[in-house]
Amino acid sequence: MDVSFLGGPQPQRGVGVVAPFDFALDRELWRWVPDEVSLHLTRTPFVPVEVSLDLARLVSEHETLHEAVRALTAVAPEVVAYACTSGSFVGGVAGERAMCAAMTQAGELPSLTTSGALLEALREIGARRIAVVTPYTRSVTDSLEEYLGEAGMTVTGRAYLGLTRHIWKVPYRDVVDMARQAVVGATDALFISCTNLPTYDVIPQLEAELRMPVLSANQVTMWAALKAIGAQAIGPYQALLDPLARSGPAGMSVPPMGGPLPVTDQVVGSVIGAVESVESVVEEPEAALAGAAPPGADGEPADGLDPGFGTGVGEGPYLDDSGGPSPV
Repeated sequence: MDVSFLGGPQPQRGVGVVAPFDFALDRELWRWVPDEVSLHLTRTPFVPVEVSLDLARLVSEHETLHEAVRALTAVAPEVVAYACTSGSFVGGVAGERAMCAAMTQAGELPSLTTSGALLEALREIGARRIAVVTPYTRSVTDSLEEYLGEAGMTVTGRAYLGLTRHIWKVPYRDVVDMARQAVVGATDALFISCTNLPTYDVIPQLEAELRMPVLSANQVTMWAALKAIGAQAIGPYQALLDPLARSGPAGMSVPPMGGPLPVTDQVVGSVIGAVESVESVVEEPEAALAGAAPPGADGEPADGLDPGFGTGVGEGPYLDDSGGPSPV
């Protein structure tokens, strides 16, 4: 059969992605990417360290980034994104900028990080008062709050799981439970941190329920990377991706001085299909997941124990914005 009339594959545009060695959500990144764009992923070298501030520093060393970006240049991406939230906020705003500069120098092409993309996304939607959800330990969550504060943002509430491994196994229902706890008072938007935490299908559900934009680490990374090459991220009813979802007669509007985001009946109706779609694809959590380990004296999981994942807000070391155990 002669298939010469097909003319071969269409030209592809490339986005290079540097991810930590334990990154497990390649497929989730692809869900935001249009057909004409390809992702080229590479990973940082393995180090025998659990998720912590130490690991964040190790996977974001400039020498490590230099080697990863040099490897990606072989396939000629148009932009390189460092897909790790903690690795890009652990050094503060100046550290994030230095990482971008190091990657740009290594590959001679535009570069960005997840934490830098987060700040860009918050500016895009006009949000300054942020609720934060993380799978991290207390110390890593504190570091994220410090990064946001340095950038002029206020964290209005937060919740975290205290995990040090296997973050990609956290079920959607735990993410939703944390979100409901973290959003308190006058909040402009919710941010779900960690590129290894699944979020794609839960964003429309949370935006409809909480009536505010919901950002996630993988979402802002892909949004910023695609924007850098003149492409547009795709996704079902996500306020960051669709201006109509946050402005105009059928959308949300961020109040200029902060506060709850109003949603009209038309908005709720427009997302009902997306929410039903989410509910139809969310799988039951793995039955084998164990209960969360008790934290140590410093708020971190006790040494030598696997933190586990729990089945809901009552079983994990969730904390409120005061840093103390929240009543559940």
